[in-house]
Amino acid sequence: MNIILLSGGSGTRLWPLSNEIRSKQFIKLFKTGRADEPYESMVQRVYRQITTGSPSASVTIATSKSQVSAIKNQLGSKVSVCVEPCRRDTFPAIALAAAYLHDVKGVSEDEAVVVCPVDPYVENSYYEAVAKLAELANEGNANLTLMGVEPTYPSEKYGYIIPETSQNVSPVSEFKEKPTAEKAEEYIKRGALWNAGVFAFKLGYLIAKSHEIIDYTDYNDLFNKYENLSKISFDYAVVEKEPSIQVMRYAGEWKDIGTWNMLAEVMTEPTKGNALLDETCDGTNVINELDIPVLGMGLKDLIIAVSGDGILVADKERSGYMKPYVEKISTEIKFAEKSWGTYTVIDAQPGAMTVKIALKAGGKMTYHSHELRDECWNIISGEGEAVVDGEKIPVKKGSTVSIPKGAKHTLLAKTDMTVIEVQTGDEISKEDKTTIK
Repeated sequence: MNIILLSGGSGTRLWPLSNEIRSKQFIKLFKTGRADEPYESMVQRVYRQITTGSPSASVTIATSKSQVSAIKNQLGSKVSVCVEPCRRDTFPAIALAAAYLHDVKGVSEDEAVVVCPVDPYVENSYYEAVAKLAELANEGNANLTLMGVEPTYPSEKYGYIIPETSQNVSPVSEFKEKPTAEKAEEYIKRGALWNAGVFAFKLGYLIAKSHEIIDYTDYNDLFNKYENLSKISFDYAVVEKEPSIQVMRYAGEWKDIGTWNMLAEVMTEPTKGNALLDETCDGTNVINELDIPVLGMGLKDLIIAVSGDGILVADKERSGYMKPYVEKISTEIKFAEKSWGTYTVIDAQPGAMTVKIALKAGGKMTYHSHELRDECWNIISGEGEAVVDGEKIPVKKGSTVSIPKGAKHTLLAKTDMTVIEVQTGDEISKEDKTTIK
């Protein structure tokens, strides 16, 4: 079974913990019960559920290049990633991933592919249903097979699929956009299902459909043309125009974790991080990523989220409407996950920035240089090797390495390392970086 996990998102829906680099699926909020890694993210949870339930499944993550480092950090360097050069909505992303499967990974056009979002909160039966979708696609009774979730209430947040029959697998009668609550009730009475954004097909079908819509030859050609493709969803481009389509019912737990309110429903504890709520608090969740304490008293149905990027204090229901307000907030990103570890801005002022760098054992920065700033590495813990203009320098706790403007440099961690990096210069920006191949 081939699975394409769609990992997109602009990073505003769970602000201030999410940003354009760390979208909601990378925030570690779910308890694991393990001492070595007590929390996991949505992408880690989904990937674990798939690989545990279906060890032979081949998983490819379709994502933007800004998210690749976080994926590698959380899932390891061997995970298969199809990188979008820029965001172009779900149809171009799926078309590129299909070409990647065929032309890069050598997947046959006769094999079934299931496309899933990376961020639902589900039980293991969901992935048993995903495997069933692949079986239905292999049977070939329809070009597309969708998963329809049996609704638990008349939601205004989801699209609806109306099947022709009440059978477990049925031809699709029609699709409905996100409705009012009244309309949703009408649809549910007609046997409508929530559209979970999960669908299966034979790879050859999607490749042929992509060639009908996009003029390209192979994966490399499509990748090079990607920036000029129209932004269009898979639903609009393919699903709603496909006459040979069926839907399979799914009745298990399924939550689209798109807002703080929904996320709070699946948190096992009311707080994470340095936070304390008194006994008069009710229905309130606090997630604190900073070292400073947060105390809540007499709070009802609130979400409080604290990070280096900002502080959110919101009524849970209102938190679903925060996007236009977050877009008015302009701050530099203070935290990022890299393939080698994490990067946290401690202090920033004109002409200087102080950063805490945590490298995992075996992690290595890219070999790079800066033209506008000097840097100084202060090794706080661990040991490894710094390279400055080709010179290898063993480093350990207490070591200091100076890197002048223009010098090529990298850092390799032999053990887990913590480094305080001080940047000084007339201009300090993320654009001032040249990677040396």
